[in-house]
Amino acid sequence: MAKRHPRSIAATIVLAGWALLCLLPILFFASIALRPRNEIIAPKPIYFPTISTETWAKIWAEWPIGTYFMNSVIAVTGSVFLCLLLGIPAAYALARYRFKGREDLGFYILSTKMMAPAAVAIPIFVLFGQLKMLDTVWALMLVYAAMNLSIVVWIIRSYMLDIPHEIEDAARTDGASDLRILWEIIIPMCLPGIITAGVIAAIFAMNEYLFTLIIASKNAYPLSVALANFSGGSDGIIYNAIALVGFLAFFPALLLVILIQNHLSRGLTMGAVKG
Repeated sequence: MAKRHPRSIAATIVLAGWALLCLLPILFFASIALRPRNEIIAPKPIYFPTISTETWAKIWAEWPIGTYFMNSVIAVTGSVFLCLLLGIPAAYALARYRFKGREDLGFYILSTKMMAPAAVAIPIFVLFGQLKMLDTVWALMLVYAAMNLSIVVWIIRSYMLDIPHEIEDAARTDGASDLRILWEIIIPMCLPGIITAGVIAAIFAMNEYLFTLIIASKNAYPLSVALANFSGGSDGIIYNAIALVGFLAFFPALLLVILIQNHLSRGLTMGAVKG
């Protein structure tokens, strides 16, 4: 058996220590979620907490957590689908077609992401009120998509710029249309960038609070806004319930990133920084 180099051992130890340091907040968060409430508010620290499912049963019995979770899944998944459906053709047009003002249009699309959300909060509320879409998951889906479409277009466009034009020229020589080239050649080659853009759009949508609070009411609450309901009243602030619901909101994103980390890391390092 070959001996490992001391530098390799040292690197392994450092990386393992860094991984543990990164996991500590998550583990601490999970421990709060699974503790009884009397241990959380105890005046002295408890180093070996009791594991209890009391909080889990409480949130499912007293709050519609299933509805909140499904609202989040539908709104976030639908917004990502809309972003990719509209963003991929837009990115292809900006990356491949030459027309006057192409660069200016690309920067204008990106600049919409820098706009202060509060500047358009009231117009969006009035618009959805006139459309009778307030307090619906579909309104959240449209708002999330509108907010994240620009970053999706920019990431995918930057990735498409790395693809050699000769591949498309050869396909056109064989009689392929632009739509077929996009579907059969460009999208498979840009898949890591598309996955990266979709994951970033999903994370931004899950973290959105202002527009969610304005548009959604009791029926369309996602988990991000539902967390505000776990405070006040005779019970005070329910720390373990807040931690558990927060963990439920965070864990799907963590699991998604772990499952597609190879595509995600490649998408973040190739094409995403080119203009």
